[in-house]
Amino acid sequence: MSELFIKICGLKTPEDVDVAVEAGAGAVGFVLAPNSPRTVGADLARELAARVPAEVLTVGVFRGQPLEEVRRLAEESGVRGVQLHGDEPPAYYQELRAPGRTLLRATAEHVARCGEYGEDLLLIDAPDPGSGKPWNWGSADFAAPEGRWLLAGGLNPANVREALGATGAWGVDVSSGVERERGVKSPDLIRAFIGAAQSYDYSV
Repeated sequence: MSELFIKICGLKTPEDVDVAVEAGAGAVGFVLAPNSPRTVGADLARELAARVPAEVLTVGVFRGQPLEEVRRLAEESGVRGVQLHGDEPPAYYQELRAPGRTLLRATAEHVARCGEYGEDLLLIDAPDPGSGKPWNWGSADFAAPEGRWLLAGGLNPANVREALGATGAWGVDVSSGVERERGVKSPDLIRAFIGAAQSYDYSV
């Protein structure tokens, strides 16, 4: 297995971004969907994304928004990845495909493989995304999708290794699990989460 892919989502400050990048995140996410304590505007997302080196993916997170709004905010913010976190149909992914852009599909439903909607990365999340509530990824009924997929939903520094052991996920995504209060990230928890995830040994 190649190096674990780690995405830190819901970042709002330069310090958050710098800490995530320096600690080894492969992607950082900015919530461009409304009505979240982590929502940022396109202008701030652009400022934050400009701090990120080319090898780290910048992702705009959207949920249930009109296609033209997603396209506009993605362009205005300058993110290189677009994550759709609602019930958007495959046509959305076709319309948003652009050179150099990575498309992420987030869902709480069982999916057999990454790419069914034309996405580059699949994110399997809890039914209540962003709540920090864990879901039963350790269940015997859980079947890992094929391809490049990220596990999300209730992950934190204390349980990410267990989650990786149970699922064999290609990557992990965290937001509330590295916050000291809702919508406010903790640099120490970001570092701890990335360190714990990176320390998991897939060869065991």
